[in-house]
Amino acid sequence: MAVRPHIVDRVRIDSPISATLVAWGNAWLGGHVSLEHALDRVEREAGPQVVAADGVETPLLAYLVDRRIEGLDAFRLALPVPGDPLGLTGPPAFNGAAIDAGQAVVAVLSGRCLGLVPSADRRGSSYSGIRWTVAEASPVPPDVPSLAEAEQALRTAMMAATEALLSVGGPAQGFPAPDTLDRAGEALAPGYPGRAHRVGALAARLTAALRLADERGLTSGQVAARGQALRDLDRAVRRARVAAHNAIAESQV
Repeated sequence: MAVRPHIVDRVRIDSPISATLVAWGNAWLGGHVSLEHALDRVEREAGPQVVAADGVETPLLAYLVDRRIEGLDAFRLALPVPGDPLGLTGPPAFNGAAIDAGQAVVAVLSGRCLGLVPSADRRGSSYSGIRWTVAEASPVPPDVPSLAEAEQALRTAMMAATEALLSVGGPAQGFPAPDTLDRAGEALAPGYPGRAHRVGALAARLTAALRLADERGLTSGQVAARGQALRDLDRAVRRARVAAHNAIAESQV
């Protein structure tokens, strides 16, 4: 039986840290920002970062330098949930850990891929950061939508969800204003195409709306109608975020 990579302090991370590492890591690899600048944005999102691989723990900066020497040329984002391993192609050990975390990063090297799964890293009362556990990942490209496909699907799902939410009545649920999302982890980095920035911003806004979804005061029928609409929107949002964050790497293929 395959054993999942051991992850210390398994806590669901309420942070888009994988998306942040992918965006700023790709900007660094593309020559748009320095590694130090990219790392600063990543640590601003969730604190200090370390990488655990082969029984050794290494600061994220040193780990990225070493992988660059080995041929690291892109990062891909995975946002899987049970039944929908979005961005993953195996093997089972990595897939299972990534699904548990709800997010992961795939580092693409020459002829191989490595999967990085984040977990909360707390040491004492004052240290709080991220520990990335490394596992082998399949080099097969994931079956994810193109940026254009993801944008169309996202807008379709948003319109359908809006209609469903308005038709069931109950507590109002509007979408947060764009200025409420001014966070480092919600924005793409320099070097991404304009369409990716647009799709990423819309997906981030809708992600916030999904977090704020409130079913209080609804009948069971209203809950079912709203729940299906939000599930469909969540699926489209995750695909749009993955497509937007992978766009800079895909454009270089």
